[in-house]
Amino acid sequence: MVNFLIKKIKNPWTGYFIIFIIFAFTIWSSNKIVNELKIEEHKRVENYAKSLELLSSSELLDLETQDFLFKLIKDNNTIPVALVDDKGNIIDTKNIDEHIQKDSVLLQKFIDGLKNSDQAIEIKLINGKNYAYFKNSKLLNQLKYYPIAIIILILSFFGFTYWYLKTIRDTEKSYLWAGMAKETAHQIGTPLSSLMGWVELLKLEDIDQQTVIEIEKDVDRLKDIVDRFSKIGSKSELSKNDIITITKQTVNYLSQRISKGIEVNFHTDVEEFIINLNPALYSWVIENLMKNAADAMQNKGVLDISISTKNNYEYIEITVSDTGPGINSKLRKKIFEPGFTTKKRGWGLGLSLAKRIINDYHNGKIFVNKSSKDTGTEFKILLEK
Repeated sequence: MVNFLIKKIKNPWTGYFIIFIIFAFTIWSSNKIVNELKIEEHKRVENYAKSLELLSSSELLDLETQDFLFKLIKDNNTIPVALVDDKGNIIDTKNIDEHIQKDSVLLQKFIDGLKNSDQAIEIKLINGKNYAYFKNSKLLNQLKYYPIAIIILILSFFGFTYWYLKTIRDTEKSYLWAGMAKETAHQIGTPLSSLMGWVELLKLEDIDQQTVIEIEKDVDRLKDIVDRFSKIGSKSELSKNDIITITKQTVNYLSQRISKGIEVNFHTDVEEFIINLNPALYSWVIENLMKNAADAMQNKGVLDISISTKNNYEYIEITVSDTGPGINSKLRKKIFEPGFTTKKRGWGLGLSLAKRIINDYHNGKIFVNKSSKDTGTEFKILLEK
């Protein structure tokens, strides 16, 4: 039974239904209270009017009755009332702000407003017909807006709770991935040291040295990967580097190691652009985008990497585009979340770390600029000089 309830609560529509019930009950209960108070206030004004009528119509009332009627008149100390004769002359006012009563123009406007509210009781006094015009008390008017205030508070509470829990969850995920990255670097470090030793031994052997050189390149790449993973979660050190050279080196290296069915193109509108950069981490981002593009195209298509300067060399734009099937519009906001992946294998770590490297470490931006099943996907990275 408990498991059933937990499953039901996890359903978002159940949550929406519960919130709707809360809102509906709040509005219904508050409207019920307002209507009851309105009826009560109307009765109090009727008592006020009837008391005036009785006091005016007879002088034979005993003192006890007169005291009782005067008490009914005085009891109204919250409802604004204006007593007006049939010629429009103001006979008496109650519970109207003093600054309005002192200004005849304001007072007349206020009474005209009372007349337009259609809340009036006819009174027969000695001088003829009179009318008691009245409006809702301040308390009743405030209660009218009570449901809105409650709903705003409830929405604010849910909004704050959602934001707080999401922040905690995202922080926990960030720490988790950073910890996994560091642990991966530590685990790879030991066999990597052995591989480096074996490469040195192979150089001494009478074998094809070109093969040894290629192996050494891959070992060096493993060293870079370990360096990248070890930097995740630590304060990134930026230094002046040429982003064009670093991007070109990464593209050249990876283009030799992805499918030959993919045409890799590199374009730039400048030969050099010096920027504060962490080369190892930035290279990792480009590598991740290229690998993801190659996987999306199923190792057949066109992969373009281009660099252009913007706003009179104030910042640089790196574009990585492919001719793959595109990204579903519903998934575009999720692709940078830690753990999210559409692949059968993988941790969903690449794009999450890419965003962290660009946004947090380099104060830049990375985003999906456009994507469709006909034209493929285009990622953009913006970095200030």
